[in-house]
Parts: sequence; structure tokens; C-alpha cells
Amino acid sequence: MIEYERTGLSGVPDFRAVEFQARQSDYCLLIPVINEGARILTELGRAQRAGVDKLCDIILCDGGSTDGSMKTDTLQLYGVNTLLTKTGPGKQGAQLRMGIYFALNCGYKGILTIDGNNKDSIEDAPRFIEKLKAGYDFIQGSRFIRGGKAVNTPPVRYAAVRLIHAPLTSLGARHWFTDTTNNYRAYSREYLTHPDVRPLRDVFQGYELLAYLSIRASQLGLKCCEVPVTRAYPATGKTPTKITGFKGNSDLMKVLLNALAGKYNP
Repeated sequence: MIEYERTGLSGVPDFRAVEFQARQSDYCLLIPVINEGARILTELGRAQRAGVDKLCDIILCDGGSTDGSMKTDTLQLYGVNTLLTKTGPGKQGAQLRMGIYFALNCGYKGILTIDGNNKDSIEDAPRFIEKLKAGYDFIQGSRFIRGGKAVNTPPVRYAAVRLIHAPLTSLGARHWFTDTTNNYRAYSREYLTHPDVRPLRDVFQGYELLAYLSIRASQLGLKCCEVPVTRAYPATGKTPTKITGFKGNSDLMKVLLNALAGKYNP
């Protein structure tokens, strides 16, 4: 196990790294988390049972959890390769930039991302890796295409994605996408290191990076596709999501409109 800190990097928040083992695969799975508690441990258990940790290196991108879910002894038992803990400013976008920097620096050929709240079918990770190996640069997971499943999706969320967010994103990307708020995706190294992409910039603090990367690949003529996945919300109780209320949804739309206007282009 190797522990160290990285500070003062341009476009990357300060962070602390704990590498439980060296790189084992050509691909990694970045999971941004913050205080997900039992949800992330359940998700990691599902990944382990499906052998996902043997196909790609699992890297947790922690935003500073205080709930005890990021104990290193426990994470090692669940097959986690590396724990990155953000100590600098920013939210999800900063967590992903931290993970992307680490992954590119380690030489991974492709990067998968998935939320850490146990809503997504982490067992479908091999679908993304197959597409990366086939030469695709941006692969979007979708519950809305053939083979995908949308379970207990809140009606307002369903309508917002299907009728507003996905059509607008597709218009800007000039490529049809159906599930554009879904963080279950994959990116090729070629896409993330393209000189006209530059994901490691401080402008990407929250959801800006997800909106931008959904649009930019096909604008640059890179290969894009969707793969079927399952996203299941709990039938009862609180919906596990960081996007809540009028402000959360309006902020998401503002980010999308900025991305469509090219405001995040380098």
C-alpha cells in the first residue's frame, strides 16, 4: 500500500491517494462518492461478485466522506484498487478531474465512470470495456434503449431526461443520445487527451464536465455509442440523488445550456 498527496497541479484539485496495489488492467472504473454509506459498499460487493474488479481497476474518488464508509481495511476487502480523497475545492466535477488525472497519469487506455449510490448495474461494466476495445471513444450507458431497464424512475425525472435534457444534448452533439444525465459511461484515452477537449480545467466544478463530455466527442468526429444498462431507484424511501429541488434541476439546465453554447470549449 502506497500513500501520498498531490498538490498544486493545474486543473486538478489537491488530493490524497492510497494505492492498495499497482495498476492491474488497461481500464479503470472511477466512482465518485461522498457519504454514500452502505450504498457504496453494496455496490462494491456486487462488482466483486460479478468479477468487475478483475476486468478493470476500481478507483474511488471521494469528496471527503465523514460516514466511515471509506475505511481502507474495508475497501481492500471489496477489491478496490485505489482510494483518492479530494482535499481541494469543488464537487463532482472536481472529483472526476482528480480521477481522470490519476488514471491518465497511470497509463490507462480507457476510463469508466459510475455513481456510487448503488442505482446502476455495475455488472454491465464489461459492455463498456468491449466498446472501448472496439475503438469507441465515448460510450453512454442508457436505461432507455433495447436491453436497458428503467426501474422506479421518478416521473418528473423521466420526463425531464426524455423530453428536455436528452434531445437538447443530442442537438448540440449532433448524435442521438437517450440517457444524458446518466453518469454510467466510458471514455477512451484518445478522447480525454484530445487537444480540443482538455477536461482538466477548473471550470469543471459540478456537473459541467458531464454535460461537456456528452457533447464534445461527436462534435470532434470521435466514435460514440450507447450500451444498455439498468438504473433502479428504490420503490420506497428517499431517492438517492444529489440533484434535488428546483435549484438543483435549474442548475443542471443552466450547465447544459452553457455546454450547448460552447462556453466550456477550450
